[in-house]
Amino acid sequence: MRFLKSFRLLAIFFLMANLFANNSVQGQSDEKDDKIVADANEARADFIKTDGLMKNLFDNSYGYVIFPNVGKGAIAIGGAAGNGAVFQNGNLIGMAKMTQVSIGFQWGGQAYREVIFFETEADLNRFKENKIEFSGQASAVAATKGAAANAKYKDGVMIFSQIKGGLMYEASVGGQKFKYRPL
Repeated sequence: MRFLKSFRLLAIFFLMANLFANNSVQGQSDEKDDKIVADANEARADFIKTDGLMKNLFDNSYGYVIFPNVGKGAIAIGGAAGNGAVFQNGNLIGMAKMTQVSIGFQWGGQAYREVIFFETEADLNRFKENKIEFSGQASAVAATKGAAANAKYKDGVMIFSQIKGGLMYEASVGGQKFKYRPL
C-alpha cells in the first residue's frame, strides 16, 4: 500500500515537472529550431560536397527532412535520437524528431546525419501525418561520392546517412519512428 502511495506521488511529480519543463522551454523552442535549421543547411552543403549528384535530389525532390545531428549508442540494446528540419519544394515547413530502438549484437556510440527525400506530395504527407516508420537499417545509403547515381526511391522515400564520428559495432534489428511538427 505504501508503495502505491509513493508511486502515485512520484507519478504526480514527474507529470508536474514535465508540464513545467514544456512551458519553460516554449520560448527557447524558436532558438533551438533556428539552431537545427542552421545545422540542417550545413548538413545539406556537406551532403552535396560529398556527392555533387545529391544537389539534383535536393533541388528536384518534392520534399526532404534533414536530421543533422543524430546520436546513437548501444550495449546490446541501442537507441538513437535526433531533431531535424522539414522542407517542401526547398522551403522550410516544419520540424521533426527521430527516435530509434534496436536489439542485437551492438556496442559503441556514433554520431551521424540523415536525409530522407520524398518523391511525391503523398509521400511527404505520410511523413507529416506520422505514418512513416522504417524497420531495419539496410534502407539507408551511405552518402559517398557517386552514391546518388544509383539510388532509387523505395515506397516514395530515399534515405542517405553520413557518419560524423564515433565507432559502432552492430549486427542488430531495429526501427525508426518520426514525429512531425508544422511551423
